[in-house]
Amino acid sequence: MREESSEALAVLAEARSATEARLAYRADRVREVPGGRDGAALAYALETPGKRVRPALVLASYRAAGGGEGEGANPGIAAVAAAVEIVHTYSLVHDDLPCMDDDAQRRGRPTVHVRFDVPTATRAGFLLVPVAIQELVSGLGELRVPVAARSRLAERLLEASGVLGMVGGQWLDLAAEGAELALDDLAGIHRRKTGALIEAACALGGLAAGAGEPVVETLAQFGRDVGIAFQIADDVLDATGTSEELGKTAGRDATLAKATYVSLLGIDRARQEARRYGANARETLRAGGLRSATLEALADYIVERRS
Repeated sequence: MREESSEALAVLAEARSATEARLAYRADRVREVPGGRDGAALAYALETPGKRVRPALVLASYRAAGGGEGEGANPGIAAVAAAVEIVHTYSLVHDDLPCMDDDAQRRGRPTVHVRFDVPTATRAGFLLVPVAIQELVSGLGELRVPVAARSRLAERLLEASGVLGMVGGQWLDLAAEGAELALDDLAGIHRRKTGALIEAACALGGLAAGAGEPVVETLAQFGRDVGIAFQIADDVLDATGTSEELGKTAGRDATLAKATYVSLLGIDRARQEARRYGANARETLRAGGLRSATLEALADYIVERRS
């Protein structure tokens, strides 16, 4: 197993710091509006700690596409990254509900429905989507993205979060519990459930930088491969890690009889498959003329991470 590179750790730390400042700001806002129990649940979800891999991909893709050249770190791109993380947070809140994966722990603390209740957590998940769009619009304004281009970024983010992306993938994932799937079918589920938002994170970084379609598509393809690698790594960690290491209940995939890369291939072959997707992602960048040591380091981190 490769050691985590300093390049990956540095951009993750930078993205974590910048994103969490934006999330804290949004948490303070939702405590006021809508306020009450819903506002408290929204703030609790927004303040849940995390690795912030998706924000790091936004930031690294933005820079790979030429964003930020000749200027300091623009806080606007942190807002775009935070918008992606808020959508991811919404998916986690709903994934943990009793009607879905029924998990009591997420990122080292009680899940939203355990801390509050199921109806409140359900509402909080839905309400996080407009919060994400508010943050995205704020960031695009700070970046001075032309008004005509802003709808394209919003559309990309919302499509990744909806029935063509995460929602559709989660539905297919639930339907596949207890079933035997072909590897291609499993990849199709996770290309939507996990991969769609990771792909969008990379594409949004390019779009926010004002990159042309070839660059945006190269970043999106990189994200597609990295997204599958991320899911395979998750499957392996669920089978090999502890609840303390993962910050969530380990072994849930087996308990729920989920179709996973581990259940289909075993742990060693699943790891090999994750590395294959990571290598494909790096080659996509090079073939598209994008030289980014940071994105390549993040691809390696995603494949080899330990939590």
